[in-house]
Amino acid sequence: MSAQAQMRALLDQLMGTARDGDETRQRVKFTDERVCKSHLLNCCPHDILSGTRMDLGECTKIHDLALRADYEIASKERDLFFELDAVDHLESFIADCDRRTELAKKRLAETQEEISAEVAAKAEKVHELNEEIGKLLAKAEQLGAEGNVDEAQKVLQEVEKVRTRKKDAEEEYRNSMPASSFQQQKLRVCEVCSAYLGLHDNDRRLADHFGGKLHLGFIQIREKLDQLKKTVVDKQEKRNQERLKRREEREKEERMRRRTRSRSREHRRSRSRDRRRRRSRSSSRDRRRSRSRSRERRRRHRSRSRSRSRGHRHSHEQSSRHKSSRDRERASRDRSRERDRRDGMNGRSDSRRADDRDMGDL
Repeated sequence: MSAQAQMRALLDQLMGTARDGDETRQRVKFTDERVCKSHLLNCCPHDILSGTRMDLGECTKIHDLALRADYEIASKERDLFFELDAVDHLESFIADCDRRTELAKKRLAETQEEISAEVAAKAEKVHELNEEIGKLLAKAEQLGAEGNVDEAQKVLQEVEKVRTRKKDAEEEYRNSMPASSFQQQKLRVCEVCSAYLGLHDNDRRLADHFGGKLHLGFIQIREKLDQLKKTVVDKQEKRNQERLKRREEREKEERMRRRTRSRSREHRRSRSRDRRRRRSRSSSRDRRRSRSRSRERRRRHRSRSRSRSRGHRHSHEQSSRHKSSRDRERASRDRSRERDRRDGMNGRSDSRRADDRDMGDL
C-alpha cells in the first residue's frame, strides 16, 4: 500500500465516510446487511489471519475503515448489538478450527507408533514445557521490541528455569523407551491454531510458532470471542434491567393513575353525596316549609271554617227559631182549625139528634 493510500485509510478510520463530502460513499451505511459486522468490531478472521499460511482471502462482505469509524461514533449514542452477529461469525470460525484440530489428532493417532499411557504422559509433559518456553520467548521478544529490557531479561531468566525442567523431562522420557523409538519425531497438534509441533523442536522454532502471526491471530480471535460473549451478556443483563425498570415505572405510573382515578371517583362520589345531602337538606327544608305552609293553610282554613260554621250556626239558629215560631203558629192554627172542625161536626150531630127526637116525637 502506498503512502497516499495509507493516509486515505487513516483519514477514513478517523473521520468516517463523510470526511470529504463524497456522497457516493454514503450510499452504503454501516447498518447495511452487506457490511461485515466483525470488521466493524475489528475482529474479522479475514483481516487478522491475512498473510499467514491460513489466509482466508477477502471477506464476502464489505470492509471499510470509514464505516467502522461511523459505527464507533454511532455506538457511543446507542447500543446497536452488532456483537451478536460478530459472536455468531467467530463461533462458526472457531468451531471449524476445532474440527480441523480433532481431525489432525486422529490422523496423528493413525500414523504414529502407539506408545503406552505412561510414555505418552511423559511426552505430553515435554510438549507442555516446549509450549511454555515458546510463549516466554515470544513474550521476551515483544518486551524487547517495546523497549522493556529489564522485563525481557526477567522473562529470559524464567526461560532458563523452564529449559532445565525440560531437560529433566526429556531425560525421563528417553529412559522410558528404546533409543530407536526416541529418535522418531513425535508430533503434537496445537490446541490454539491446529498447527503441528514436534517434540524435539528447538527454542527458535518454538518461539517462531508461539510468537508468530498465525498463533497470535488465533489467540486474538479466541480472546475477542470471549470478550464479545461477556459484552453480550452484560448488555443483555443491562437491557433486561432497563426493561424491568421501565416495567416497574409503568406499573408505578399505572398504580398512580389508578389511585388518581380512585381518588377522582371518590371525590366525585363525595361530591355526589354532598350534593345529595344538600338536595336532601333542601328538600327536607322545602318539605318542612311546605308542611308549615300547609299547616298554616289548614289552620287558616279551620279558623275560616270555624268562623263560617259559627255564622252558619247563628243563622241556622235564627232560621230555626223563625221556623220553629212559624211551625208553632202553623200548629196552633191547625189545632184551632181542628177544634173548629170538631166543634162544627159536634153541632151538626147535636142538631141531627134533635131532629131525630123531633121526628120521634112526631
